[in-house]
Amino acid sequence: MGVLRHWERIVAWLDEHAPSTGSAFVASEDVAAVEALAGASGLEPPEDLRTWWAVCGGTADLAFAEVLPPFYTPLGPTNALRSWRLKERFWPADLDSEAGTPTSGYHPRWLPIAFDGCGDALAVDLRPGVLSGCVVEWDRERGEMLKPEWTSLDEMLDQVATALEHRSRLGHCQPLVTTDGRLGWRTD
Repeated sequence: MGVLRHWERIVAWLDEHAPSTGSAFVASEDVAAVEALAGASGLEPPEDLRTWWAVCGGTADLAFAEVLPPFYTPLGPTNALRSWRLKERFWPADLDSEAGTPTSGYHPRWLPIAFDGCGDALAVDLRPGVLSGCVVEWDRERGEMLKPEWTSLDEMLDQVATALEHRSRLGHCQPLVTTDGRLGWRTD
């Protein structure tokens, strides 16, 4: 599956170029953590997310490892559920919308997959529609999501891996490595 291959590319690049960031990641959590998330949230994680979580459990103690631009650290299923619960107070009154459409508030059918430490999140949009499974960025300060960032988790990981391997831009971000071996993203 593409998700596994793309994550392997990212991990290999981190091992060689940004080992401080790479060392922050923990192995997968038990499958029971994914089932607990599904049961508590009522959201069924898509197969590509389950596949990613089978090899990436996020970071220990929510340490920052900003591998997803511009400054996002992947979450494992336990912390994804914690993040989802924290965002309940931001749920919009109108829940009738399709995947990928702009939304004010944090939609309860978004499953968080990465955090930035300021309340913003990358999430898989599980609302029905053609774009179901797309990755959205929710801005906590503005309380909105304007457009999907990627059409799928697979596309996101592929584009991140390619940007790292070629040290090329991804949107408005350029990968950089600090002298202590941490990955960062320079933004415009």
